[in-house]
Amino acid sequence: MPKHSTIVFVCEHGAAKSILAAAYFNEMAGSARLDIEAVARGTNPDSALSEQVIKGLAKDGLQPTESAPRKLAFEDAQSAHRIIGFCELPPEYQEPALVEQWNGIPAVSENYDEARDAIIEHLNDLLQNLRSSQ
Repeated sequence: MPKHSTIVFVCEHGAAKSILAAAYFNEMAGSARLDIEAVARGTNPDSALSEQVIKGLAKDGLQPTESAPRKLAFEDAQSAHRIIGFCELPPEYQEPALVEQWNGIPAVSENYDEARDAIIEHLNDLLQNLRSSQ
């Protein structure tokens, strides 16, 4: 793994699951002293972040990594150590980086706490894998 790497979290609207995952990943990776950064992207971005995510992260003492949803660009994929998809990714994003699908995450709009807890469970596994590959 390069000295500084990027993990790209992608959900359809770039406004909820990817934002939540990137914020928690950056907090957890920082605590583990890993030189890895996460960003959030969307395949079809909304115009604004999810209010549930903004409020939930604030309650948890965190802030979103992005101020607004950003569209996944080919440059994101080319420079990524890994792409984590919460939605189906277009075929052109399947090759440039290692792609993982995280399915079965509850909708943030329906239950922030359940979605957060499911994402954190995946993040713990991801961080363990990243630590062991260093």
